Amino acid sequence: MELIDTDIRPWNAEDVREQFGDSLSLLPSNDNIKELQTILRDKNTTRSDFKFYADRLIRLVIEESLNNLPFTDCEVITPTGALYKGLKYGAGNCGVSIVRSGEAMEQGLRDCCRSIRIGKILVESDTDTHEAHVVYAKFPEDIARRQVLLMYPIMSTGNTVKQAVNVLTQHGVKEERIILSNLFCTPAAVQAVVDYVPKMKILTSELHPVAPNHFGQKYFGTD
Repeated sequence: MELIDTDIRPWNAEDVREQFGDSLSLLPSNDNIKELQTILRDKNTTRSDFKFYADRLIRLVIEESLNNLPFTDCEVITPTGALYKGLKYGAGNCGVSIVRSGEAMEQGLRDCCRSIRIGKILVESDTDTHEAHVVYAKFPEDIARRQVLLMYPIMSTGNTVKQAVNVLTQHGVKEERIILSNLFCTPAAVQAVVDYVPKMKILTSELHPVAPNHFGQKYFGTD
């Protein structure tokens, strides 16, 4: 089998800012994260290992996504009776997963936010035209008043995400109140989404011209 060399200079924060402004943020990179990305891209990774390491990367991305939500000042009394000035999440956050691969990220969000509500969107592509269209959507009734974490791990073209955002905005969600939580995406997909919804924030762990499109099948054991 002929190998395709996709080794390119990695995108850094400065590159991202110059190309996409404030619309895209990269998870701060380190050797630990690079190892997780490597394991998930390796064709020899077993399904059990894949799920284990995918969940680790998902947790890191979710934590950083939550850091982009609005916080408000608060005060609490410590067990020693001292006054502590801290922060708490603003009211009204929810998650929305794009079925099916986005469902892999739901547990990571629940692990961080115990009682958070999660909606779902199913987007399918036409086998002939490859055009994406929404088949099913279910959200909290008051989603228009909430901050939304849209969960979709692999973004190759951006078409599915654009359709999902369409549904959210049709339900009254402002695009600036949506954060896309993503593991891997291509520069072309980011550009397509940023051009379409420039006020939405995107957080990803890696920007690379080749996305690991086997993710959903491998994670759920349907490969």
